[in-house]
Amino acid sequence: MKNRSLVSINDFSKEEYLKILDLASEFEKQPVQNILEGNVVATLFFEPSTRTRLSFESAVNRLGGRVIGFTDASSSSTSKGESLKDTIKTVANYSDLIVMRHPIEGSAKWASEVSSVPIINAGDGANQHPTQCLLDLYTIRQTQGRLDNLHIAFVGDLKYGRTVHSNVIALTQFDNITFHLVSPDELKLPSAVKMHIKKKNLNYYQYTDLKEVIPHLDVLYMTRIQRERFSDPIEYERVKNSYVLNNDMLDGSKDNLKILHPLPRVNEINEDVDSNPKAYYFEQALNGVFVRQAILASILGKK
Repeated sequence: MKNRSLVSINDFSKEEYLKILDLASEFEKQPVQNILEGNVVATLFFEPSTRTRLSFESAVNRLGGRVIGFTDASSSSTSKGESLKDTIKTVANYSDLIVMRHPIEGSAKWASEVSSVPIINAGDGANQHPTQCLLDLYTIRQTQGRLDNLHIAFVGDLKYGRTVHSNVIALTQFDNITFHLVSPDELKLPSAVKMHIKKKNLNYYQYTDLKEVIPHLDVLYMTRIQRERFSDPIEYERVKNSYVLNNDMLDGSKDNLKILHPLPRVNEINEDVDSNPKAYYFEQALNGVFVRQAILASILGKK
């Protein structure tokens, strides 16, 4: 994986996913190491971020590296009209690796083609979010002890949810995964993503009612309806409160059920769920540090 970009979850094989997860487990046991001393990582966030940006920066700092970059495109020369190509080629001169979030689908792929250093895609529009996917795989394996023979529900914005897209594609590499896809009709999982499920002859079911599916699940993956992805505010208002999980809805669920969410949440998980031992989204966020440490160490050739 040394010197390779991570743009799509398809860029790594199943075996490479598992190596990342095993390495993340090592970092969970010993998160502070000086293996990135002398390395500079640039974080270029053209869109807002809290967990992804800070967990990357925490990962670099705990490994002894240095971070440069920006958190708001308005503070960069793109606000002056500089092209993405020129930004990437310039920042590549100052760093050993670039972590980038950008609102345009395909931007990370384009950046990887013009950059002299590896690019890690921290989200490109509604396309993919591969590092979130890897931390989700880590969390699922951590809580269930396996990555196959699972019933997993993805709930909410399946049309624009880049995290969902990456997760579904990655999970099709494992055996006997059953996908339960819960969304309003307007926000169904795109056909191009469902094709990955079909090619692997895995089962998927589509629902509009969340309560119907909860008793069958090992993993319940909630997502927010993303206002920033809607060009029509009326459409957003119509679907924004489609699913709200509360504690009472978990009565009768399986003992091993874990509730995940990439965060931030708005109102799709009621705060009364937080105290339920099946809620695991804050632990999931912590796992982002260990998994991103593993990704950085692998791509920079330190592990």
